[in-house]
Amino acid sequence: MNIKPSAAIRKNYNEISALCKTTKEPVFLTKNGEGDLVVMDIDTFSRRESMLKLREQLVAVEEDRLMGKRGFSIDEMNEMMTKAIKESVNVQRL
Repeated sequence: MNIKPSAAIRKNYNEISALCKTTKEPVFLTKNGEGDLVVMDIDTFSRRESMLKLREQLVAVEEDRLMGKRGFSIDEMNEMMTKAIKESVNVQRL
């Protein structure tokens, strides 16, 4: 865990930016000895956001499964995907 005083962001922005990009980890900034901000590079932030969205989707699907909602078999999914691809190709030809 990288912890820096908040003054470090003003004095050493390039160093903190490089640290975020190199470690792919957030840097925690403190103010008066207390946690204040978290800084991370944009790629790491985007990756974490994508992972959180995927986890939310997986939880929702699992909740549906536990409540008895019917899903689709692999064969059914394959059939639906094949149909969607064929329809997409037909639309593109128009």
